[in-house]
Amino acid sequence: MDFISYKRMPADLGTHQVDEVRYDAAGITVRGLLVTPKHSVERIVVYLRGGKGQVGRVRLGRMLQFTNTSTLVFGPYYRGNNGSQGRDAFAGDDLQDVIAGVEILKKMYPNVPVHLIGFSRGGIQGLLTFQAVQAASYIIWGGVSDMHLMYEERVDLRGMLRRMVGHPKKLPEAYQQRDALSMIDHTAPPILIVHGGLDEQVGIHQAYHLAKHLEAKQVRYDTFYQMGEGHIPRPKALSEVLQRIHSWMDEVERNK
Repeated sequence: MDFISYKRMPADLGTHQVDEVRYDAAGITVRGLLVTPKHSVERIVVYLRGGKGQVGRVRLGRMLQFTNTSTLVFGPYYRGNNGSQGRDAFAGDDLQDVIAGVEILKKMYPNVPVHLIGFSRGGIQGLLTFQAVQAASYIIWGGVSDMHLMYEERVDLRGMLRRMVGHPKKLPEAYQQRDALSMIDHTAPPILIVHGGLDEQVGIHQAYHLAKHLEAKQVRYDTFYQMGEGHIPRPKALSEVLQRIHSWMDEVERNK
């Protein structure tokens, strides 16, 4: 198992090579961005983007926030986006794009810890896949943890959700399939919850809801709340978040 093709991207980085890759995900050819250290790979971070279409698309600058000289970062575009075949299903069949990408990386770099980071919409993508891919840890950042809560709080997104997922009353099974919390138990890898108290895109009650569930299921988790920040932290707060994420991954690997 390997990526189907690599397309070198015009990024002049001294420590990493940047490629757009194509790969098979359950019979669909999808794409993602791969940032690979030029020397040894000692950590893999899979960045699960937020948004839809061009909103929240995978960007190199974002991925570089999670690198060091020995960290590989991969960001799947999701099917139906940026040249990937298929149709984006918002935590439906597109979950295979995450799983297949991680499986390829694990085969290429066996015994290297894999951490998932899910931002915004990527939060639910990660919650539904981090156990399946046996991630070392999962970081959910300003992330959706409950689709019903998202439907209720984001009136402006209800039309999009009805098109992509369905109406929660008319298609309850579609929302049940995306009920990540019901699938998480005490065997789950550790989770770091990052959220801004002033987040208007994904309310912080999504984080509280997740934390309460993890507590009940005796899952190891920690929180990093920035009560004065919104969906995207300001520069100083962003630096603090990234420091916490890097230290979290270090802690998890030390305590493995």
